[in-house]
Amino acid sequence: MLNTPVVIPTEFLTALGESFEQDSFIKLTLGKYRGEVAGLKNIYIRKVVIKGKPHLAFTSRFKTRDIVKNYPFDDGIARITEQLNDGFQHCTCFTLHKDLILDLQPGQGFRFRQVAPTLQTPVSDTHDKTKKRLIPALDKPYLHALQITDAVGNVYKNAQDKYKQINQFINLLHPMISAIPAGSLKQVVDMGSGKGYLTFALYDYLHQVLGLDTAVRGIEFRPDLVQLCNQIAEDSGFKKLDFVEGSIADYPPTGINMLIALHACDTATDDAICKGILAGAELIVVAPCCHKQIRKEMSKAKQQPEIAALTNHGIFMERQAEMVTDALRSLILEYYGYKTKVFEFISDAHTPKNVLVVGTKATISPVDQEEVLKQIQAVKTFYGVNCHYLEKLMEL
Repeated sequence: MLNTPVVIPTEFLTALGESFEQDSFIKLTLGKYRGEVAGLKNIYIRKVVIKGKPHLAFTSRFKTRDIVKNYPFDDGIARITEQLNDGFQHCTCFTLHKDLILDLQPGQGFRFRQVAPTLQTPVSDTHDKTKKRLIPALDKPYLHALQITDAVGNVYKNAQDKYKQINQFINLLHPMISAIPAGSLKQVVDMGSGKGYLTFALYDYLHQVLGLDTAVRGIEFRPDLVQLCNQIAEDSGFKKLDFVEGSIADYPPTGINMLIALHACDTATDDAICKGILAGAELIVVAPCCHKQIRKEMSKAKQQPEIAALTNHGIFMERQAEMVTDALRSLILEYYGYKTKVFEFISDAHTPKNVLVVGTKATISPVDQEEVLKQIQAVKTFYGVNCHYLEKLMEL
């Protein structure tokens, strides 16, 4: 982090504001990072409209993961200035009329210049884009059996949010699944499948949209739901979909090419990640629920004075525990050669548990593994964590 605040040229800030007022803004990039955040490479920023109000979407690019965060417009502008003071030495704002460029000159501050426009095509500012439904409501007996639609395919009023969530999730998985090598996706396992809303939709998408012959299995410990879902699968003619009674911890980690676990409670999410890593799954997708294990450790530990104000109150401690738990999960996935992304996948109006941790199988060198281990230890030391449960499962 730079010790002395860097003055951002007024001309740049004025031109940036005008690009929004004139609706000529396309995107903005921050590069040449020399700050203290390990692994951060670039930040890409675009304008989005969320619930009718302008926001700026920041995508922070790390070596093995991306983190996306939306800011209200005014906060976003302030955030750009903060990032330029926190280690970024280059900024390019692309507009329809010109490019706005900042370069940090040693000992002189930022130099501002304007050049002819590189891009001339505006970027859509729609956050909730109108998308083709990958899972249409018509002719889907399982949606009727799950009480999402009536007998002729009309979505019930009280099921509109659930139907939207199903399609949001499938749309989100679409590019990830498309990137899996052809012929590799033979077995998908949904750990903690519940009533199977997303399990059925995923099977439908894989078979009816992509034309794959992938087997899909739901793991659920409640026998009544297992029986219900198996009956619906049979009635729907889904021959390669089945549901098995059991716990995530007891399921064998073999033959899993893709693993999903949505809102598995506390360390059950770690059990699911462990199974995916041990199976060498191409794709691991988890939406964590509560974070009791790390919160207990943080509560017992003597906190660093720098974060005392962030942990003195219960709600602050809860949020810190969530952040630490999922950050460590992401780092452990990276240690085992997964490229990770962490982002919000549905509106927090539906559920506050809306963070998705995604691991895509890649490779990692021993040198990079050692660096990840240092990051894991640094996080644990700072927050007073002795051992993350996933570390214990993996014997890391």
